[in-house]
Amino acid sequence: MRLSVSSYSLSRWMRENNKNLNQAIDWIANHAEGIEFSGLNLKEGEDPIRKAKAVRKRCDDKGLTIVGYCTGANLFQPDEKSQRNEIEKTKKQVEVAATLGVGNMRHDVMYGFPENWKGPKTLNTVLKRVVPAIRDIADFGQSLGVRTTLENHGFYMQAPDRVEKLIQTVNHPNYGLTIDLGNFLCVNADPVKAVATLAKYAIHAHIKDFHVKPKKQMPSTGWFATPTDIALRGAIIGHGNVDLLSCLKLLKKAGYKSWLSLEFEGMEEPTFGVAQGLIEAKRLIDLTCGARTKK
Repeated sequence: MRLSVSSYSLSRWMRENNKNLNQAIDWIANHAEGIEFSGLNLKEGEDPIRKAKAVRKRCDDKGLTIVGYCTGANLFQPDEKSQRNEIEKTKKQVEVAATLGVGNMRHDVMYGFPENWKGPKTLNTVLKRVVPAIRDIADFGQSLGVRTTLENHGFYMQAPDRVEKLIQTVNHPNYGLTIDLGNFLCVNADPVKAVATLAKYAIHAHIKDFHVKPKKQMPSTGWFATPTDIALRGAIIGHGNVDLLSCLKLLKKAGYKSWLSLEFEGMEEPTFGVAQGLIEAKRLIDLTCGARTKK
């Protein structure tokens, strides 16, 4: 397992310090071997393919491997035209991933039922609507050498049983899972049990940590409420409540040998939080794999 850093981890640092994506790339290149992009921070009217080419060159120049690309998508649309538009928009993001030279791209599936939805609000309703769209995008990704993935992310498609049901129903050789070791807590699912179930589907992995409190004890700043009875705050890797070592051992047992992208969304200053998290993540990988990691 090798460590990368998600550009998402430095989004607040960029925003609060008037930093651009190139400066984030440079910082990550000094601290890790790889980078995963969560969008490309496009300006209005900017050509995403042209930006992807420039970003890829910057990373090549810095000796930084691009290990993944993440984008949003809401494939549960109320009508066929809207859904087709969303599919085509997501395919354009697959083209961005291919231009970046990455082998995998995470796209979201849905964020919940539309307010005006009149039909049944069941998982089967969702699967019937989104699975053909996911297969369409996976087919397109396969033609460009990009594997498409679901992440346990966004509340609705986050619980382990729903994640597995979706992947099994899609049943496509070019579709799998970007497994986020921390995100299961967003639906109060045990991360260790979830990883034990889902590790076999993992194409890519995010290492993330959270502090946990009962929702009724949630402070007024820095925390967010989940749909369950707990509240979460982003943590430096190893400082929170996720049993990351057990999760990593389960990934290894399942045969996972690819990248771990560090995601940090805590209250601490982002570069400090990421740097400290990388130190602990390297230690955890060493305990898991029994070998020293680079950088």
